[in-house]
Amino acid sequence: MSKICCISGKTSNNGYQVSHSHVKTRKIQNVNLHKKKVWSIKKDCWIKIRVSSKIIKSLHKIKL
Repeated sequence: MSKICCISGKTSNNGYQVSHSHVKTRKIQNVNLHKKKVWSIKKDCWIKIRVSSKIIKSLHKIKL
């Protein structure tokens, strides 16, 4: 499965890992994803979604 948040659409970020001698090597910073079971108000049932931890904190504001 792709590492994308279902609600916010966040994806991985490219960056550099910098050593003590400032040698830069490429690395990927992945999104902190979790599988979450959420009650949907619109569908009136439970749905399973893959969301980032930042979105889990604000799920009550989104009101799926």
